[in-house]
Amino acid sequence: MQTCVEPSPPAGMAGWCRELEQIIGQRRLQPVFQPIVDLEAGSILGYEGLIRGPSDSTLHSPMMLFEAAERCQMLLSLDLACLRACAERFAELDLPGLLFVNINPETLLAEESRPGALQSFLARIGLDPKRVILELTETRPNGGYLAMREVTTRHRGDGLRIALDDLGEGFSNLRLWSELRPDFVKLDKHFVQNIHLDPLKEQFVRSMADIARQSGALLVAEGIESAAELRTLCRLGVRYGQGYLLARPQAAPPREIPLQAAALPWFGGRRHGLRNQPLARDLLLEVEPLEAGVPNETAYRRFADDPACFAIPVVQDGVPVGLLRRHHLLESFAKPFNRELYGKKPCQLMMDKQPLVVSADLTVHELSSLVVAAEQRYLVDGFIIAENGRYLGMGTGFALMRKITELQLSAARYANPLTGLPGNVPINETIDRLLEMRTPFVVVYADLDHFKPFNDLYGYAAGDALIELVAHLLLECVDQERDFVGHVGGDDFVALMQSEDWECRLRRMLEQFGELAAQHFSDAHRAAGGFEVASRNGEPVFLPLTTLSLGVVRVRAGQYLSHHEIGAATAEAKKQAKKLSGNSLFVERRQPGASSCCACGR
Repeated sequence: MQTCVEPSPPAGMAGWCRELEQIIGQRRLQPVFQPIVDLEAGSILGYEGLIRGPSDSTLHSPMMLFEAAERCQMLLSLDLACLRACAERFAELDLPGLLFVNINPETLLAEESRPGALQSFLARIGLDPKRVILELTETRPNGGYLAMREVTTRHRGDGLRIALDDLGEGFSNLRLWSELRPDFVKLDKHFVQNIHLDPLKEQFVRSMADIARQSGALLVAEGIESAAELRTLCRLGVRYGQGYLLARPQAAPPREIPLQAAALPWFGGRRHGLRNQPLARDLLLEVEPLEAGVPNETAYRRFADDPACFAIPVVQDGVPVGLLRRHHLLESFAKPFNRELYGKKPCQLMMDKQPLVVSADLTVHELSSLVVAAEQRYLVDGFIIAENGRYLGMGTGFALMRKITELQLSAARYANPLTGLPGNVPINETIDRLLEMRTPFVVVYADLDHFKPFNDLYGYAAGDALIELVAHLLLECVDQERDFVGHVGGDDFVALMQSEDWECRLRRMLEQFGELAAQHFSDAHRAAGGFEVASRNGEPVFLPLTTLSLGVVRVRAGQYLSHHEIGAATAEAKKQAKKLSGNSLFVERRQPGASSCCACGR
């Protein structure tokens, strides 16, 4: 068994410190850059600047480098040197997009990194501060939240933006998110690793994505290493990501995403893939925003001149920071001397500093859930619609409710009257949408065996009850977040499943159907294992108890072109399932290999 021994500092601690001083003084730090990818568009948003020591040094690894800095009490010097090295190299390479550079909060509070000094340095190397994101790597500021909020506000005034790193790890906490209102939040890799296998991690990330949307922050997932993790993150609404699956840190990183674009779950545009579902951008009203420093008098005149103007967004360099509400400002100015006191002061003093900011690509169903869960004022005063964190327009509660009503009427129009499940039109639209998204899924065609004789023998009410049982079990069987259940008509159903454990779910459903369906027969028929009915020629024929057949087709990207082709394939799979005895599951695997089946006992 090999024992791991911590490398010893050269010639004792003093030698280690001398080496670190030389590395910093001689500018021998080696920056590398890892792309941060827009998972929706398949493009690079920016790069995180990471640091390495000299390749021939015992301090080559970041862990050893920063451990030495801590022991030698040189963390501040090393932190500033890393920031400068990453920014200089980023500018030299002329890389596109944003630069995310790590910095400790204590460094940010130090005099050496005061806003003016950092801005002067960036101007000297020709790097626009608006392209630099200060990524806080340790989120328990010893100087306190107030000091941290003040210094980040000053940096933002110079054009820089703020990110919180490793949310959910170490001292990271939601209070700092609330205090600093960062522009970006980076999700720790712990919550990304095997997220597709852990429902609790999924719930955590879903909650973080919701908070990010409401706070106007952009969520970045770190440590993406598998396609399954990537698919799950996209489904949960995470827009940006980085990790070895996408690209490794490199001294000269790529300018385009090295991963094949067609392999991205949402390639072609998440918006295009979900186009049949109305989005927040469909509710967009163009309302001219005001900059945060514009006087209140300007807003007052706009409200006075335009009775239809219900709110005015407030932005800072294009990023929404607040909302001026009509009734609040007019009521305030109606009070004696208030207009004289506040008219010339910046509108940021009277704005609502916590408006509801939503992504333009949020579906109206998701948006409706956010608005209902939030305060009532968001429904009355409206919400801000943003794209990539930048102001796009406004939306109103009235427009949202009208769109939701339209969707409900449309759903009712195509729903099956017995089960209330979506009918043929929504089924076909959903299949085509999944095909456009190029995401793998399975199509399940469910059909009752010997249903007509059962219906004739027991009556239509009993037949309806059996159909409703199938609908109930299918809905219980699927993952409500990922899967879709539709009612073709009669005793035929379709389920579209993206759950990795779809086969286990279907087997479990067949077992439940076998137990519950038996209760719909008389004791005599249960004891006999079937019932006798007259055939077409009048002769008696014995039929087994009604069972359920499931024909399954697995769909891969590019395998089928439309719902018509999938309909033909699932119809054939259903025929094969019905040839089997009992409650049966037949899975057709066209690419590659032969078909397979299993018969599940009643």
